[in-house]
Amino acid sequence: MKAIRTVLACLRKADQKYNLINHGDKIVVGLSGGKDSMALCYALSLYQKFSHTNFIIQPVTLDLGFPGFDSKPLEEFCENIGLKLIVHDARDVYKILSIQQKDHNHLPCSICSRMKKAAINKVAIELGYNKVAFAHHADDAIETLFMNEIYGGRVATFSPKMKLERANITFIRPLILVREKEIISLMKEEGLIAIPSHCPSDKVTTREDIKELLKTINKKYPTSKENFLTMLDNYERHDLWEKDIALQVSQDNLSLVPITSPNQYVDYINIRTNVFTNEFDIPFKYEFVVEEEKCAKGFLIIKDDQPIGTIRYIEKENEIQIGRFAILKKYRGKGLGKQSLIYFAHYLWGIYNPKTIYLNAMVSAQKFYEKCGFIKTGRKFKEANIDHVKMIYKEK
Repeated sequence: MKAIRTVLACLRKADQKYNLINHGDKIVVGLSGGKDSMALCYALSLYQKFSHTNFIIQPVTLDLGFPGFDSKPLEEFCENIGLKLIVHDARDVYKILSIQQKDHNHLPCSICSRMKKAAINKVAIELGYNKVAFAHHADDAIETLFMNEIYGGRVATFSPKMKLERANITFIRPLILVREKEIISLMKEEGLIAIPSHCPSDKVTTREDIKELLKTINKKYPTSKENFLTMLDNYERHDLWEKDIALQVSQDNLSLVPITSPNQYVDYINIRTNVFTNEFDIPFKYEFVVEEEKCAKGFLIIKDDQPIGTIRYIEKENEIQIGRFAILKKYRGKGLGKQSLIYFAHYLWGIYNPKTIYLNAMVSAQKFYEKCGFIKTGRKFKEANIDHVKMIYKEK
C-alpha cells in the first residue's frame, strides 16, 4: 500500500501549496482510461474522505471518435469506486484531426489537446461545475518544459492551476507533484488496469523522445531528477535575462523595458493613474487596469533609469493594437515620446509583419501620430467622450 500513501501525500501537498481544492468545489475529472487519469480519479475519490474539504467529483470520458473506443471498462471502474461516469460525445474531434493530418506522419497533438480541453470545458459548464481536473504529473511538467525550450524557444510548462476567466472554469492538476513511477506502482498495487489508447499517434510523439533524453540525463546526473522538479517553482532562485532587457531607443539612455516584475507593474499603474487623473480628469480604477492588462504586453519607457511613460500592445488574430501610450507631463516636448513610439512600431513591425499594426488616436493628437508613421483610416468613434480615429502604421 506504499504507492497510494505516496500519491495521496503528494496530492495533499499540491493542494495546500497551490490552493487547488476548496469547500463547495464541483470538479469534473477527465478520465481517458490511461494510467494517469485512472490514478487521479481513484486518488481523488479517497482524498474526499480524509481531506476535511467538502467537494464533489464527476468523472467524464470524451468519446473522441477513435476507432475501437469502448467506454464499458471505464464505467465499471467508476462504479467500483462509487462514481457514475459521464461519456460525452466528441466524435467530431477525430474527424477534424484526420483532415488536419494531411501528409504528416501522425495526428496533430496540439490541436487534439485544445479540442479536448474545449470539449471537457463545455461539459463542466453544462453541469454547473467550477473546476476541471487533469492528470498531468511531475514528469509531464518537466517533459513539457524541455519541449518548449527545445522546440519553442521559451522557458515554460503548464501550471498547477489556471483560471479561464470567460468560462469561469479553473483547470487544476492535483498530481502535479506525483512521479510517474509512483502512478505505475499504484496501478499495480491497487489492481487497476489501464485502457489502451485508441489514438494512432500514441507512443510515437516528440514527447517520447524527450522522455528518453531525460532518462539519459537523470542516469548520468542523478541529482537532476529532483532538481528539475524543484526549479519549476523555485521563485527565490529564478534568475533569467528578462530583468536585463532594455530595448535601446536611442543612445541617450532612452529605452523600453518589458514589464516582468511586480515593482515594474506598480510603476506602470502609477504612471497611468497620474496621466489620467491629473491631466484628463477621467476616473481611473486600479481594478479596471488589472483586468484589462491581463491580455496585453506592457512596457515602461525609461529615461536615465527613471520610468517616464508607458506603452503596451495586444496581439489579436490579424492585428496588433498599440495602446496605453503615455508620457508624464514634465517629460513632454522633448521628443522622447515620438522617438519611443516610432521605435516601438518599427519593433512590432519586425516581429509581426504582415499583421496590421494600429492604434486608436485622439483626433486632437492625429498630427503627432502621423509624424510617427501612422495614417488615419477614416473610422472615427468616441471613447471616454473624446473623439478618436483608428490609425494604421506604415513602415517607411
